[in-house]
Amino acid sequence: MDREALEAALADRYGADEGAVRVVARQARDLADSGMIASDFGYPLGVEQVLTNLDDAPDEYALVERWNWWIGSLDVSHGGYERFRVRPDVVE
Repeated sequence: MDREALEAALADRYGADEGAVRVVARQARDLADSGMIASDFGYPLGVEQVLTNLDDAPDEYALVERWNWWIGSLDVSHGGYERFRVRPDVVE
């Protein structure tokens, strides 16, 4: 996954601050590198897949909330995704 492309897309689509964009992009890259999405769903994780899934979160959610909403859904349905959750206190 192209982390720079993801960072640009996240900033553009969600208007999030630099800290939130950076930490979500880092976690997305780690998730992609883990191969879990490919294993569980049969496709590699890319920028468009991240954006599509984050778009499914409630409209009033900020970027980190959207990310955690999606990760929580993955963890409930497949297990093992909690480690990719973003703790709000680490967003600078």
